[in-house]
Amino acid sequence: MTGTIDNPILNSPYEQPDRHYVIGPQGPTGEIKDGRRPSESFIPIAVSKKSKKGGDGSEQEGFDFDVTHERREKNSLINDIRRDVDKWRRDGQYAGVTPISRKLLQHWADPTRENRVIFAQREAAETAIFLTEVAGRQASYADWRKRLEPENEAHNSGLPRAALKMATGSGKTIVMAMLIAWQTLNKQYAPRDARFTNRFLIVAPGITIRDRLRVLLPEDSENYYDLRDLVPADLKGGLDSARIVITNYHSFLLKDAKELKGIAKNTRLLLKGDRAEDPFKETPKAMVSRVLRDLGADKQQIMVLNDEAHHCYLARPIQTGEKVAKEQAEENEKAGVWFSGLQAIAKHVGIKQVWDLSATPFYLSGSGYNEGYIFPWTVSDFSLMDAIEAGIVKVPRTPVDDDADEDLVTYLRLWDYVGQLLPKRAAKDTVKDWLPPKELEGALRSLYRSYEKAYEHWERVLKPFGETPPVFIVVCPNTVVSKLVYDWIAGEAIVEEGEVIAHKPGNLALFSNIVDGQPVVRPFSILVDSAQLESGETLKDDFKKAAGLEIAKFKAEYRQRNPGADTDKLTDQDLLREVMNTVGKKGKLGADVRCVVSVSMLTEGWDANTVSHILGVRAFGSQLLCEQVVGRGLRRRNYATNEDGYFEPEYANVYGIPFQFISSDKPIVDPAPPKPSIEVRALEERDDLRITFPKLDGYRVELPDEDIWLDLDNAPVFEIGPNTVPTWVEMGGVVGRRELEEGDPAAYRPQQVAFALAKRILDEQFTTAGDQRPWLFPKLVKLCQDWIEQKVVLKGDYNLGYLMTITEARVLAAEQVWNAITRHVGNRRERLRPMINRFDPEGSTGDVDFVTRKRVVTAEKSEVSHVTLDGKDGNTWEQLLASELELNKNVYSYVKNDHLGFTIPYVHTGRSHSYVPDFLVRLVKHDESDIERMLIIEVSGSQKSPGPTQQKAITARDSWCVAVNNHGGFGRWGYIEMTDPNSFKVRIAEAIQAVYDDAPIIGDPDLLDFSETGSDRSARGA
Repeated sequence: MTGTIDNPILNSPYEQPDRHYVIGPQGPTGEIKDGRRPSESFIPIAVSKKSKKGGDGSEQEGFDFDVTHERREKNSLINDIRRDVDKWRRDGQYAGVTPISRKLLQHWADPTRENRVIFAQREAAETAIFLTEVAGRQASYADWRKRLEPENEAHNSGLPRAALKMATGSGKTIVMAMLIAWQTLNKQYAPRDARFTNRFLIVAPGITIRDRLRVLLPEDSENYYDLRDLVPADLKGGLDSARIVITNYHSFLLKDAKELKGIAKNTRLLLKGDRAEDPFKETPKAMVSRVLRDLGADKQQIMVLNDEAHHCYLARPIQTGEKVAKEQAEENEKAGVWFSGLQAIAKHVGIKQVWDLSATPFYLSGSGYNEGYIFPWTVSDFSLMDAIEAGIVKVPRTPVDDDADEDLVTYLRLWDYVGQLLPKRAAKDTVKDWLPPKELEGALRSLYRSYEKAYEHWERVLKPFGETPPVFIVVCPNTVVSKLVYDWIAGEAIVEEGEVIAHKPGNLALFSNIVDGQPVVRPFSILVDSAQLESGETLKDDFKKAAGLEIAKFKAEYRQRNPGADTDKLTDQDLLREVMNTVGKKGKLGADVRCVVSVSMLTEGWDANTVSHILGVRAFGSQLLCEQVVGRGLRRRNYATNEDGYFEPEYANVYGIPFQFISSDKPIVDPAPPKPSIEVRALEERDDLRITFPKLDGYRVELPDEDIWLDLDNAPVFEIGPNTVPTWVEMGGVVGRRELEEGDPAAYRPQQVAFALAKRILDEQFTTAGDQRPWLFPKLVKLCQDWIEQKVVLKGDYNLGYLMTITEARVLAAEQVWNAITRHVGNRRERLRPMINRFDPEGSTGDVDFVTRKRVVTAEKSEVSHVTLDGKDGNTWEQLLASELELNKNVYSYVKNDHLGFTIPYVHTGRSHSYVPDFLVRLVKHDESDIERMLIIEVSGSQKSPGPTQQKAITARDSWCVAVNNHGGFGRWGYIEMTDPNSFKVRIAEAIQAVYDDAPIIGDPDLLDFSETGSDRSARGA
C-alpha cells in the first residue's frame, strides 16, 4: 500500500456499495475498485512485518493471511443470490411479490424519507422476501431454495434454516422487525397464503439480548415499527395480529417437576429406577407448550428468528482420538440445547422457516467442523469490510509496528508473550501486590495513554452536551486473571484479619475506583462475568465477593434513582446486568462507567456505542473469535451524515487482538460548544514550574535503622533496550492513515527513577512489625542514583522511563540494588518522621485538571493555568496574594491549593482532620547545589471560616514541616499565615528569607534533625 487515506469511507450507508478496497495475496494494495466486494468466507487478518522505522508514517511491507491456517474462499451461493436480488430490485418494482410486500419494499427503499433504512438492512430483508416469493416462481430466477435443502438435511436434520450475515452494529434487530412486519401484514391480507404466518418465536443467546428485543413487540412503547418508520401509516393496524414470543435458549432446558424441589440426588435416582427417561422432568412436548404458551392454540406453523445464531448448531460426533477442550465442549452443549429445542418445536408445532441472524455465522472450534467454516445455509452477507467502507461501524485500529526487538508486533500478538505467565486458577493464599507481566502492563499503559486523549476530547467537546465518557474494555480468559487485572486497574481494599484497613488506588487514574484513599460513590470501572449474568442463574460466590464493593455501590444508587422501589427483590445479578447493559446510556446506572473488565468476551447484544479502546488478554486462534470480540466495540456514536450523504469515520483502538482494518490518525471533528465553565489545568509547556509534595497520613517518632552503603564491585549490569517492551506503538489498518502511540511522554530524570526504586526497596525490605522506616529513604535515593549512574546501560532510543512505567522492571532493578547494599549498626537517636501514604505518596501540580464555576484569575508563574478564588463572589485577599507572588523575584512558581490533593493531617478535640492551606510556593534556587525550598501560605480572615486555626498552624509548622524536612527527600518546607492584606508584600519577603535561612519558620529547631542526614543547613541569602 502506498501512502495513506484520510477517509476510509467509500460508500453511502443507504445505497448498495459500488466501490471497495482491493485485498491482494500480500495484503492491501491501496487500489479502490468499482463494484461490490464479493462475499468471502472470512475477513483477512493483517499482521504487519515490522518496518523498524518508527512513527514516520512508514509503509507496511507485507501481511500474513494464514496466521490461523484459514483460507480465503468465495461464497458462491451468496454471490449468486446477491446478483439475482440486485437485478430484481433495480427497477424499483420488485416484480413477482404481493402488493403488500411491494408496498413495504418501496417504503423501505424510499430515498426521500427522513428516517432512511440502511442498505445492509434492506438487502437482508429483500433477500428473505426474494427467496420466499420470487425465486423459482419466475422463469428468470432460479429456485435457490433447492440449493439450501441438501445443506439443511446434512447440517440441520432437515430444519428449514437460512442465515442472514450482517456485520455487528449494522442493525439485525431492525431486520427482524422488517421480517415480522412483512409476514404479519401479508397474513392479515391473505390469511390462506401458506407462505406467511403471524406467529413468531424469537430466540436469543442470553437475557441481555432477550430484553433488548422487546422493541419487536408492536405494543412496546419504543417499538422499532414506529421508531424506525418501518410500516406505512395505512398498514400499521395490521401489526396488532402479530403474536410474538421472545425467549433465550435456556428456556429449552427441560425443567424438574415442582415436587422434586429439595429432594436429595440419591433419592431421586432411587425413584427413577431403571427407566431411561426421567419421569420427574418435563417432556419435550411439555417444554414446547411452556415456551409457546403465549402464542395460543392456533395450528398454523411458526416462524423462528434466531439472534446471534452462530450459537445454534448440531455438532459432529467426536471422532476417536479427537480432543475437545472443556470450553469447546460446553459451547457444543449449549448449541445442542438450542438446536434440540427447535427440533422439538418443529415436531410438535411445526416451523415454517428459521431465519438465522449473525455477524459471524461460522462453526466454532470443537464443533467437528473447521473453525470459521461459514454455515452453508447463509444466503446474504454484508461483511464487516462492507460496513466499514459504508461507515456503518467504527474502524478497528490495531498495532502494526513497534520498536521492540521481536519479530512479532508485541501488543498485536499479546497472548504469545503473556499467556504462559498468567494464572489458570486461583492461588491458595490471597494474592497481594500482583505484578502484571511487563508486556501486559506495557499494553495497558500504552492503550490507556491513547484513552486519555479520547477522554480529554470528551471532556472538552462532548461532556457539555451531556454525552457519556468513552469506554475501555478488557477481555480476560478466566475469573482469576480478570480479578487481578481489575484490581490492578481499579484499585482494591486492603484487608487484614477480615477487616478493611485501607483502600489501594488503581494504576490507571481515570479508571480507579479509589480516589484520595476512599472508594468513589459511582465506580468508574466494573468487573463482569457475562456468562453468569446471561444464564439468569445466581452469581457464584467468588464473583460476588470480587465485585462486592461495586454491587453495594450500585445498589445504593439504584435506591436513590428509584425511590419507593422494592430493592429487596433486586438480586445482585439483576443489578450488575442493569449496570453492564446501561454502560454509555445517559441517566442510567452504567452512565459513568469508563472501564469494563470482563471474563471471556462481553455478552452479545451489549450495545454500548461509546467504546473507544479494547484490550484482548486471551488466545485468539481464529478470525471468528477476533471479529466477535472486536465487534463489541464497533457501534457508532454519531449517525449524522455529511454534505455528501456519507457518515464521518469513527475509530476503536484495539490491542491484543490480531485483527486489522482501515485506519486513520485524523481526530474526530465535532462542533465546538460554548464552554459552560472555566477549565483549570496543568499546562504542558510549563512543566518546569511543577511543584511536587508528599502526601501524609500522620506523624510518628521513630528510631533510625542501621547505616547502609552500596558495594557495586560485583553488581551485574542492568540493560534497557529492545529486548524489553516497545517504547512506541504504531496502530493502523488494512488501508488508511495510522496513529502513533509514542509511549510515555514524560522525560524521567535519574533522580525520579532513583526515588521510585528507593520507594520499592523501602516498601519491600525495611519494615519492622509492619511499620515502614521512611527515614532511610534519602539514603536509599542516593544509593539508587549511584547504581543508575554506574550500572544501568541504555541502548538505542530506550531511556530510564522503562523503570518508571513497567512495574516488573522496577522490581528487578530494586532487587539488584538491594543485593548490592551492605549495612552495619550505628548510633541511634529518636526522630520525628512523616507517615507517607503508601498507596499515593506524592502529588504534583502536573495532575491538576478540573472545571470550575468559581471566579478565577490567570496565573503566569504557575504550571496551573488559573488561581481559583474561594467565596461566593471570589476572594480579593487571595487575588492580592497571587499578584504579590507573581511580582516577587524569589518566587519561582506557585499554585492555589484547589483540586491539588495537598492536605496537612492534624488532631483537634481528639479527632483527626485534614487541613487544606491556600497556597504552595516554590522558591528560586540562588545556588544550583541548594535543595528545593518551599513555602506553605495560609490566608486567614476575609471570607474564611474561623475553625481551629491555631491548631492547624502549630501542626503545619511543628509537625508537618518538621517531619517532611527530617525526611529529606522532599526539599525544605516552611509555613506562614497571612492575616493582614496591607502587609502581604513585606510578610512574603520575610517568610521567603526565613526559609532560605532555615529559620524556625521551617519548624521547631529542637525537633529538626535533618543536619544529621548530611543536608546542608547553611543560610541561603536572597
